[in-house]
Amino acid sequence: MKVSDAVAARKSIRAFLDTPVDDGVITELLEKAARAPSGGNVQPWRIHVVGSGAMARFREFLGQRQMEQPGYAIYPPDLWEPYRTNRFTVGEQMYELLGIARDDRPARLARLAENYGFFGAPAAFFCFIDRRMGPPQWSDLGMFLQTFMLLAVEAGLATCPQEAWAVWSDAVAEFVGAPDEEMLFCGMAIGHPDPDAAVNRLESERMPLEQWANIIEA
Repeated sequence: MKVSDAVAARKSIRAFLDTPVDDGVITELLEKAARAPSGGNVQPWRIHVVGSGAMARFREFLGQRQMEQPGYAIYPPDLWEPYRTNRFTVGEQMYELLGIARDDRPARLARLAENYGFFGAPAAFFCFIDRRMGPPQWSDLGMFLQTFMLLAVEAGLATCPQEAWAVWSDAVAEFVGAPDEEMLFCGMAIGHPDPDAAVNRLESERMPLEQWANIIEA
């Protein structure tokens, strides 16, 4: 598979089949993804895998806990344009596919809660980082995660990166045994997409190049 094909095929899947994913496959993908660049080769990502064998236990554990204040601000307050519209548009497109009306708050909240079951994915991992690291190292996490997601496409798997897990930071850290100096960045759902789920037809839009890129001419 060409890299460009993997980039085009990758998207965030929000409905998975219960088909198990072998821990060995995830381990292999993580080892390959570790070739992702990081400033000074610091490699700040710390990964905790919740495999198919542990997923039921994790979901049971989470059901006994209370949602927390987010470990960090997932979005800036009073998000401005064009970013606000980008976020609003993809949300409305998703709810339309799900048949959930804008004013149906209970249904929207129920859908939001599906984040915390990894949308039914049989396996996942959590990405942590040392609290003493700064913004450059946080950007390194993005490069690692994107590398993993493209490799997953090549392996015939689907993924969904989830910053929504920031509201379960302490609970997740307790379950995976993360040390106090590590903080949760995101979760990553891993599995096989449900081909019959309407939400998986979502194709998020991208702004035109001229809106975000400035080509300096000679």
